[in-house]
Amino acid sequence: MVSAIDDPSPALFVAEASSFRLGRSRSFRPKVAAWLNFAPDHLDVHASLAAYEEAKAGIWRHLGADDTAVVNEADPVVAARRPAVGRVLTFGRPASDVAVRGEWLRVGGEPLVEIARLPRRFPHDLRNAEAAAACALAAGAPSPDLRAALEAFRGLPHRLELVAETAANRWYNDSKATTPEAALAAAAAFESVVLIAGGRNKGLDLACLATAPSVRAVVAVGESAAEVCSIFAGRVRAIPAADMEAAVTVAGEMALPGDAVVLSPGCASFDSYESYRQRGAHFSTLVRASVSGERR
Repeated sequence: MVSAIDDPSPALFVAEASSFRLGRSRSFRPKVAAWLNFAPDHLDVHASLAAYEEAKAGIWRHLGADDTAVVNEADPVVAARRPAVGRVLTFGRPASDVAVRGEWLRVGGEPLVEIARLPRRFPHDLRNAEAAAACALAAGAPSPDLRAALEAFRGLPHRLELVAETAANRWYNDSKATTPEAALAAAAAFESVVLIAGGRNKGLDLACLATAPSVRAVVAVGESAAEVCSIFAGRVRAIPAADMEAAVTVAGEMALPGDAVVLSPGCASFDSYESYRQRGAHFSTLVRASVSGERR
């Protein structure tokens, strides 16, 4: 970051600001600031849920009259924190400034890009596209350039990334989903899911995982495996696995034709891995090897 600031060539910096940084900042003032959503997280670090919310709200704390807040109207916590100073662009609801309505992503009601032309069209992808479009337009991006960028974006590694496909199943790496709410968003993208979940709980209530109607079977891994199994007890079949290799094997055995097999842990990776990236890469390697073996 320091070397980037000293580089005179960029006209614009785009930064993801963590609650850890925002909670300590006394002067952070972006020209455009988006708060995407709010759900419990990092309660192993923040003193309380209220303290976590206050830290997240720091992204708008120092905005001025010439700055823009991008507000998710569909999230009650975020919407309630809508700043009184500066310009506001909204997303998240059909009547928002930037919204998916019908077959189009629209700005001020006018079509920007056809949904069918977006490579990523899961429900949470469309919400992210709304937010990204609002930020880009607030920063001065021309509509044609924004349209081209949205049509070209194919997602990032470890974020509901398709890693293998067979005649019967698709396998997805969503290792970045380190909260139960993120895992719920992944499950909501499919009709029938074999879910691989678990890891190191960050002080969060995992019970909401069991509310996902699309989850047909569960493989539980990591420190929280017993907790995950207990959450799903009496609802769907849930089996603990000793490690990721065993989890991939068991998930493959449990999958029925048409199931999506999804690693969406709902927990941090640090019980077994250095990062969510390492966890996701290991899962992807195991899946590709398994699928390759099936095809031989």
